Amino acid sequence: MAATSFVAALLQAANGFGFAVLAVPLFLLFVDPGPAVQLVVIVTLALSAVVLPGMHDAIDRPLLVRLGIGAAVGLPLGLLFFGYADPVVVRAIIGVTILAFAAVIVVARWQRRLIALAMRPSRDLAFGVVSGIATALTGMSGPPVLIYLMLTGAAPRMLRATLFAFFAGCYAATLAAYIATVGVPGTIWLTSATLAPFAAIGGIIGRRVGDRLGVEAATVLALVVLIATGLYTVAAAARAAFW
Repeated sequence: MAATSFVAALLQAANGFGFAVLAVPLFLLFVDPGPAVQLVVIVTLALSAVVLPGMHDAIDRPLLVRLGIGAAVGLPLGLLFFGYADPVVVRAIIGVTILAFAAVIVVARWQRRLIALAMRPSRDLAFGVVSGIATALTGMSGPPVLIYLMLTGAAPRMLRATLFAFFAGCYAATLAAYIATVGVPGTIWLTSATLAPFAAIGGIIGRRVGDRLGVEAATVLALVVLIATGLYTVAAAARAAFW
């Protein structure tokens, strides 16, 4: 779990996204789903506290506020849908959608076509809403925002910093909700404190790696993480459906 925290933190700091995608399935080898998710939330917050101060100047604060407002609106909608939707079908649809968007970006770059979706306040809010809904339905808030920022051609450093800040806000609210409702056992806090230094070291290294990545390399890394996320989501849905 310490090795996973280090590698996942390095990935997220270099790319802005990916800690939960890598950490959750590997943490599940050692702990139950509930504790695994709580560990990811707490360790990610610790990682954010270490990495964000070094990239705070790159955060697009108006964009971050609009995404946050949208997510706050989308979260209760997602919780409402969660009560009626089949979670297996939802996971499958979201996984396929992520893969489809990743494929569009790959084809466009392969054919050297410029993807230039204009960044507008209304779209910022809309993708924030989608992110909030996705968080409630699947626990993944990152893919909708990452896809949106990639489609707008956002600068890699701004993309990483804004995503990191967005996740920090989402996970802080999630942790507060856990504390207020189901609670966080002492063993989770102790384990998180043990894993946090490994995540911090990985985050510091990953931030430096990310600062040295060119646009092409950053795009390729983002696409690899998106495709892995889509495949994992589809595979998890298929396993739940057939096993």
